[in-house]
Amino acid sequence: MENVNHLDTSTSAVFNNIDTVTQTYNDEKLLWSETLTTQGSLYGNIPEYSCDTCGKTFLLENDLSTHKEIHNREKPFHCEVCGQSFVTNSYLTSHIRTHTGEKPFHCEICGKSFSHNSTLVVHIRMHTGERPYHCDICGKAFADNSNLVGHRRIHTGEKRFDCDICGKSFIFKSDFNRHKRIHTGEKPFSCELCGDSFSDNSSLVRHRRIHTGEKRFHCEICAKSFAFNSDLNRHKRVHNGERPYHCEVCAKSFSDNSSLLVHRRIHTGEKRFDCEICSKSFITSSDLTRHKRIHTGEKPYHCDVCGKSFITNGHLKRHKIMHTGVKNYHCEICGKSCTRNSHLVSHIRSHTGEKPFHCEVCGKSFTQNSKLNLHKRIHTGEKLFHCEVCGKSFVFNSDFNRHKRTHAVGKSHHGETFGKSFTQSSCLVTHSCIHTGEKPYLCEICGNLAS
Repeated sequence: MENVNHLDTSTSAVFNNIDTVTQTYNDEKLLWSETLTTQGSLYGNIPEYSCDTCGKTFLLENDLSTHKEIHNREKPFHCEVCGQSFVTNSYLTSHIRTHTGEKPFHCEICGKSFSHNSTLVVHIRMHTGERPYHCDICGKAFADNSNLVGHRRIHTGEKRFDCDICGKSFIFKSDFNRHKRIHTGEKPFSCELCGDSFSDNSSLVRHRRIHTGEKRFHCEICAKSFAFNSDLNRHKRVHNGERPYHCEVCAKSFSDNSSLLVHRRIHTGEKRFDCEICSKSFITSSDLTRHKRIHTGEKPYHCDVCGKSFITNGHLKRHKIMHTGVKNYHCEICGKSCTRNSHLVSHIRSHTGEKPFHCEVCGKSFTQNSKLNLHKRIHTGEKLFHCEVCGKSFVFNSDFNRHKRTHAVGKSHHGETFGKSFTQSSCLVTHSCIHTGEKPYLCEICGNLAS
């Protein structure tokens, strides 16, 4: 087969102004109204004419009639690379550029190049902001007519593209093509830096910004920048308080759809993420990640004041309040102050005697849900904390920490008067009573004191 590099596709031009671009046809004057470079702005009602043979849509009935002749006419111009045939030589010339990669039409504003003049015309409107094609229903404007034609199907509900595998229908062919890759698993767009693959080019373009650090979208209120427009839109709702996504079950609202989807699992009970160690299931991937740290003992969040480490960033933030000494939550009964509202709520129950969290097995009640969850492990026998030294397992983290000290070389709790050391502070306190004679524990049955 003949090499295409020698073929004459010399319609290269660099345009000095937009007027010149829009008037330049370069032997590739297209028949279809949605790609004509001289098409004007559209106002008022816009009829749509579709080809019964290929489904292509046109603005003008006359263009549709001209287009239909293509299906009946002889195609004497053949591509030597792929064998595809064309009605005119200009169509063949444009097609050959898909093989050669030639892009003879250049934007004088940003330097980007294109294989077709009509594509350049549409591109220039990105710089000028011109959107001459308007939807007569909602008023939305577009840079080219083909986007308007596709947009109008949103209003009509027309879904022309049907999946043969699952029956799902789509308004746009691009959405249909992306959907088909779900079934095939095809990911033809690969990142040249890290090798990650994607099912559509737009996802690859967004992914590349992770490597470049490019943040094109800026918040006008706080000047914060984002790599993705969707992230900027979500961020804006922080300022305006907008929560457009509503749960149909409990009416709770969310600032983004992904949060709503996760929330719905609370109502459905769906737990898609399973722990491979203990088989416990979770609603979100982040919950599973946090849970795994219980098994591994990983605490990646460190306090820069005291060095204490935590499993989650939320726990670290709450801990840091202790160092500031700020206690904004006050008990109206005794005047005690707390660093967190949840602590105040639990404290108030010490006055009221309320224990709203009940064990379904034994009926025991607790002031906090966290204490109930710990208690439940007694019934289930669940032992989340495993010693890597001897393999022993424990129900509670406090018991696990005490056990680890038995493997430690030193004993950190020392008696100042008698010099004996212990692995646990409680053992030191109990031993000290031998020397002091203190008997702090009163028997409720006989009334005797004991150490």
